[in-house]
Amino acid sequence: MLENIRLSFQGIWSHKMRSFLTMLGIIIGIASIISIVSTIKGTSEQIKENLIGAGNNTITVSLYDGDSAYDAEYSGSQSQAPILTTQQKEEIREMEQVENASFYYSRTYAESIYYGEAGLDGGQVYGIDENYLDTCGYQMKEGRAFVDKDYEEYRKVAILDESAGETLFKKASPVGKTIEIKGEPFVVVGVITQTETFVPTINTIDDYYTYFQQSTGKVLIPSADWPIVYKYDEPQNAAVKASSTEAMSTVGKQTADILNEAITDSDSKMKYKAEDILEKAKNLQELSESTSRQLIWIASISLLVGGIGVMNIMLVSVTERTSEIGLKKAIGARKKSILIQFLTEAAVLTSIGGILGVVSGIVLSQIVSRVSETPTAISIPAIVAAVLFSMGIGIVFGLLPSIKAANLNPIDALRSE
Repeated sequence: MLENIRLSFQGIWSHKMRSFLTMLGIIIGIASIISIVSTIKGTSEQIKENLIGAGNNTITVSLYDGDSAYDAEYSGSQSQAPILTTQQKEEIREMEQVENASFYYSRTYAESIYYGEAGLDGGQVYGIDENYLDTCGYQMKEGRAFVDKDYEEYRKVAILDESAGETLFKKASPVGKTIEIKGEPFVVVGVITQTETFVPTINTIDDYYTYFQQSTGKVLIPSADWPIVYKYDEPQNAAVKASSTEAMSTVGKQTADILNEAITDSDSKMKYKAEDILEKAKNLQELSESTSRQLIWIASISLLVGGIGVMNIMLVSVTERTSEIGLKKAIGARKKSILIQFLTEAAVLTSIGGILGVVSGIVLSQIVSRVSETPTAISIPAIVAAVLFSMGIGIVFGLLPSIKAANLNPIDALRSE
């Protein structure tokens, strides 16, 4: 076999230009497929990252009233809303693929938050427990987090995120200042920031509406103070931090099942539902990939053309080397040996084309990424498959010339000169 490979390289090198032109179809086909697959993978990873964020792995499990998310401000069915318990939270935190869990209140507006004349128009207000910051990937940028006495003594304290701090206080430090939330004074004790900052990549208007959530900031208060501001108890939602991105869907569904145990009324339309981000990402990825698969089939045509070129040049090679084949058979070479020799040559020829195609595909994908400003990610399995596939093309399309060479009559072959 090694001798056959050596002879193959010798034959390819002796006809460099002809061999390169023969490989060109293979190179173009493999390069096209590698660049398309790399673009597909890069786009899929961007979709997944845009929806999930940079490794946060936090799932939101929200209360729904029928098909719509429960809105405490406008809903008239507060009495039917389930009350979550500490026991449920501990049960969630003890789940195998869960790192942390938090129950929280929320309002999706903040028009009633002021500092002097400055108001927070839009944004969100949260009533959080002691696990919320860690669960949702926040860290203290300034000041302190809530402590046990804040909850036990119903202290009116608040934490702002960076956006809310800039809106209300411009460049001044918010810590120690007093803000009003629906007329109630709250002392700002800290400012938070995301542990891993992540901004979705927005390339089109569809991306904008898909990923961008308009918010001028978040204001956090202890969950114990929520009834002070909003005057009555409201149902809580849950945030759960999964141990991995892959576990998010499972953790979300299991959490929703635990929370729904609190709903004892069988006729109630209220149910906790997990936001299945992975499923949403999968749907968007499939939409992107369906178009790209068609491009792969189109690119595969060039591989077929390249294979036909390999068959053609191998037939020419058999014709050129008729005397050589006749001599080998005359001194005892078997059909099998001749067959394997020419198959090896065809496989080596297309494998070199495949390797050159992979290199060209990687370069092409980087060029496409820079020109079109789309992400790209090199797929190692696709590279290995491309090289093996190119080798397979050599074997398949080299089979007919190899059989022709193996079946030559040695006497007729020697007379060919």
